[in-house]
Amino acid sequence: MTIFFALLLIVVLLVCLALTMFGMPGNWLIVAATAVYACLTPAQSSAAIGWKPIAILLVLAALGEVIELLAATMGTAKAGGSRRGAVLALAGSIVGAVLGIFVGIPIPLVGPILAALLFAGLGALAGAMLGELWAGKDLDACWRIGKAAFRGRLAGTLGKMLLGAVMVAVVVIALVW
Repeated sequence: MTIFFALLLIVVLLVCLALTMFGMPGNWLIVAATAVYACLTPAQSSAAIGWKPIAILLVLAALGEVIELLAATMGTAKAGGSRRGAVLALAGSIVGAVLGIFVGIPIPLVGPILAALLFAGLGALAGAMLGELWAGKDLDACWRIGKAAFRGRLAGTLGKMLLGAVMVAVVVIALVW
C-alpha cells in the first residue's frame, strides 16, 4: 500500500508540473502535495519523506518564481518597455494560457500544452503592445517590446518548468533513498 501512495504522489506531482505551463502555481502545489504526503506517511515507512527534501522544494519553488519574474521583466525592460506594458504582458500571458488550453493543437497529449505555451506568449506580446500603445509609444517600439515580452514569457516558463522537473526528481530520490 505504501508503494501505491508513493506512485500516486509522483502522478500528482507530474500533474502539478504540467499546471506550471498554464500559468498556475504548479511548483508550489508540488511543495504542498509533498508536505501533505510527508505528514500522512508514518516516519518508519519505507516510502517516508523527511523535511529536508521539503525545505529543498521550498527553495526551488521560490527560485522558480524569481526566474520567471526576472525573465519576463528583463525581456520587457531590456527592450525599453514600461511598467504598464510589463503588467499587461503578465495579464495577457495568463489569459492566453487559459485560451490555449481550450483551443489546443491537434497533437495527442502535448497539443494542449504547446497551445497553452504559445498562447501565453502571444498574450504577453499583445498585453505588452497594448500597454506600450497606452503609454504613447509608436507601433514599431510596441512591436519590439511585445516580441521581447513573448520571448521573456517563454524563457521564464521553461526555466520554472525545469526547476519543477528538478523538484519532482528530488521527491523521487527522497522516496527511493
